[in-house]
Amino acid sequence: MTAHVEGPASSALARKFPPIAELVIGSLALVIVGGIYMASKFPRRPPLALPIALLAGSVVLCLVAAGLTARLHDFAWERFRVVFGWALLAYIVQAGMIAYAFVHNNASGAPLVVIALLLVMFALDVPFVIAFTSARYASPPSPTD
Repeated sequence: MTAHVEGPASSALARKFPPIAELVIGSLALVIVGGIYMASKFPRRPPLALPIALLAGSVVLCLVAAGLTARLHDFAWERFRVVFGWALLAYIVQAGMIAYAFVHNNASGAPLVVIALLLVMFALDVPFVIAFTSARYASPPSPTD
C-alpha cells in the first residue's frame, strides 16, 4: 500500500528536473579523487597531469550544472540563495583549513595551485548540491508573490 500525498509537497515531489544534482556530485567525485591522489604523493612533488585533468572535468560538470540550474523556472530561488550562501561560508572555512594543512606541510608552487583549485571546486560543489536539493523540494513562490 502506498500513501498518496496531496498539496504543495506532492507538487514539489512530482516536478521533473535535469540531472543537476548528479552532475554536481560527479564534479565533487572528480575533485575528491584528485585531492586524494595529490595528498597521497606528498611530500614528494606529485605528477600534475591527472589532477589537472580531473579538475578540468570537475569544472566542466559544475558549469553545465550551473547552466541547467540558471534555466530553471518555477524554482525556489530565494531558498537556493540562502542555503547556498550559508553552506558556502561553512565550506570556505573547511577548504581554508585543508589548504592551511598543505601549506603547513611545505606544499608550494604548481602542486599548491592545483590543490587550491581543487579546494575551490570542493567549496563550490558541496554548497551547490545542498542548495539545489533544498530548493528542489521547496515550494516555489506563487506568481502573485
